Order: sequence, then C-alpha cells, then structure tokens
Amino acid sequence: MSEDYKAMWQSLGLDLAAHDQLLEVLGQGYQDIFLSQQARPEGMEYFNFVMSEVHGLRIKELIDGQAEGKKVVGSFCVFVPEEIVRATGATLVGLCTGADFATEEVDKYLPRNTCALIKSAFGFKLGKVCPYLESADMIVGENTCDGKKKSYETLNDLVPNLYVMDLPQMHTKEGKALLAAEYDRFKKAMEELTGVEITAERLKEGIAIVNNRRAAMHRLYKLRASDPAPISGLDALLINQVAFYDDPVRFTGSVNKLCDELEKRIAQGEGATAKGAPRLLFSGCPMAVPNWKLPWVVESAGAVVVGEESCVGERGTRNLTEASGETVEELMTAIVDRYWKIDCAVFTPNPERPEHIKQMAADYKAQGVIHYGLQFCQPYAMEAIPVEKKVEEGDLPVLRIDTDYSMEDAEQLKTRVEAFLEMIA
Repeated sequence: MSEDYKAMWQSLGLDLAAHDQLLEVLGQGYQDIFLSQQARPEGMEYFNFVMSEVHGLRIKELIDGQAEGKKVVGSFCVFVPEEIVRATGATLVGLCTGADFATEEVDKYLPRNTCALIKSAFGFKLGKVCPYLESADMIVGENTCDGKKKSYETLNDLVPNLYVMDLPQMHTKEGKALLAAEYDRFKKAMEELTGVEITAERLKEGIAIVNNRRAAMHRLYKLRASDPAPISGLDALLINQVAFYDDPVRFTGSVNKLCDELEKRIAQGEGATAKGAPRLLFSGCPMAVPNWKLPWVVESAGAVVVGEESCVGERGTRNLTEASGETVEELMTAIVDRYWKIDCAVFTPNPERPEHIKQMAADYKAQGVIHYGLQFCQPYAMEAIPVEKKVEEGDLPVLRIDTDYSMEDAEQLKTRVEAFLEMIA
C-alpha cells in the first residue's frame, strides 16, 4: 500500500495481524500470476494500481464519501440492481468471496460441505479481514440457491444491516411479477437508507453510469475474438473483477483507454499469446478476487481464455438497460426487463444458458469449453451435465472441472487441462 492505512482498518474493526497476512498472500499471488505475464498491455498498469490499493485508497474513498452522507451497499450477486443504488447517490461494491479464510471458525457456523463461495463470505467476516464488508451501510443477500438462503439466517446475527432479496426461480409471468415487486421493495429500502427520493431523472443517471460501464466491457469482449488474442484471459478476468470494486466512471474510462491500445495491437498483429494458441471459453460459477487458479493453470499450459460465461463475466454484463422511459415506473420496468434476461442456474428450466455458451464460443472462436464449478455449488453442478450435452451437440468439446479455492489440486488440474488441449488440437 502507498499509504499507511492501519488506523483506518483498525477503525473498521479489522484484525490487523490477519489482514496483513491476507494482503501478503494476495500480493505474492498477484506478483506470481499477473506480473509474471509477458507482453501485457500498458493499460493494465491502471488495474495493477487498483489491486495494489484495493483495501487502501478505494476504502478511503468510500469512507470519505460516507463522511459526506453517501452510503455504501455491499452485495454478493449481479441480480442486485445497481441502477437503483446509483440513483440514490450510493455506491454498490462486491463483497469478498474468493478465498478460504478462518475456516475453523466458519465450521462452527456452517456445515463442512457448504459451497466454497458461501464459506468464503463467512470466513472474511469471522476473520475480520474484509474492509468492504465492514464499511457497508447495507449488505444485500439474495436467494439464488438454498445454501445462500439458509446461510443468511446465520449471517443476520453477524452483520448489522442485512437485506435479503427474494428472487424468482422460474421464467414465468408470475416469476417476473415477483422480480418487479422485489425491485420495487429494494427501491423503497434504498430511499429509506439514503433519505433520497428516486426520481426519473436520478434513475436515468444511474442507468447511464451502469450502461456506460457495461458498454465498455462489451467493447473489450469483442476485441478478444482476434487471433492472436490482444489480452490474456487472466487480465480480462481481473478487469471483470475490478468492475465490482472500482469507481464506475473512472473504471469505464480506463477500460476504453485500454481498448484503444488493444485495437492498435490487433492492427499490428500483436497479442498477449502466440497466434494459433488454443482458445477456450470458461463457463459456470463466478470467480471473485483472488480466485485465479484455474485460468492461471489453463494459460500456463499454453492456451488462452477468450471469454467467461459467468456472473463475473458476460452473464453479469450482457444486456444494457433501456433508458428511454420518462417516468419512474417505465424505467423500473426497463430495469426488471434487463435483469430478467440473466440466465443464472437458479432458473428451471434454463434453456437459454447453453445457447449463450454456444453463441459466445462462435463469437470468440473458442475451440473448447471448460465448465467450472465450485465444490458443493448445487445449481451449477446440476446444470453441468445437461449443459455439456447441449454444447457438445455442436461439436464443441467440454471439460467439466469441480474445484475449490485451495491450490492443492493445481497439478491435477494441469494434467487434465493439458489432456483436454491435446484432444482439441
């Protein structure tokens, strides 16, 4: 960190010794995985800086904003409508769920066979090492699986202001009505939290901020279709991850600046990998910071990840929100319409998802798909086999991998990935 933030961390109630240990591991992992890459775009320097200050300067910005009356909302899911949060002048940030921490303490609250993502969220809370969690004025949970739904009963006793959002699980008229009702309830909760009435003008401003960021990400995604790929899958994943933490306007400008550079690299035939490198698409569970194991294994084997069909990827940013409405009701309907298209594995049936995977593979010229599942994540585990069958009907090979956040199986994964690459070669 470029400043001494220990007083700030202490004021948030962090365990300084445990937090120092986390930052040391995070910093070393970033050095080994990201900074060791060759031919990285110069525009990645901005994202290096963000990661170096992810628990420092960014947290200070949030706390300074709170001193001016701006609220901070933490969330675990892309179904939380950021447009509504931004319409009140509040900030939405993603919460820490990408590594194992305080596992012995977590086992006192949750079953051992709980999904790694849920256990990670509890670990960062119980270990007192996530400043985003500790600085949030409201934490929004959502029932995208039974594990999350029941865990919030326990989490409610550990955090001061937990808001749980009910989500539909079938694409029906009644399901969409439920989503609309929940977003209206969330709108009222945000107005109560911030003391700001959401007007059509404010909602348009919130939509514009979020749409601009998504449009910048769409631009980045399209550039990854080039051969050689102008940016590694690791760096593209990092950008997707940073989107959940960074100031959205600043982030959008940095992504567009990077895309300007990538367009020049493409015109000159330059890439982050060799031309003709095996091209893979990731599908499945989200990868939050610092969950970089599998893409590191894949790209260390000589392949390049050209897309992510994931909440931390294209599923989370695929569609823009229509902003032509003139009333709050019209704009809220447009927000519901946009989020209704997210093909999360919570939905049953979910035929759109394999079609999106096949479309992404065609768009980015992927030669194979790796379906990534976190151990004990039941929705994606149950979808993995039917998704594999649907995708392979189009002669696109699929490798299913279930793993957790530890590095213990890295060598085993490397062997499986190398065999998959030999097969598609």
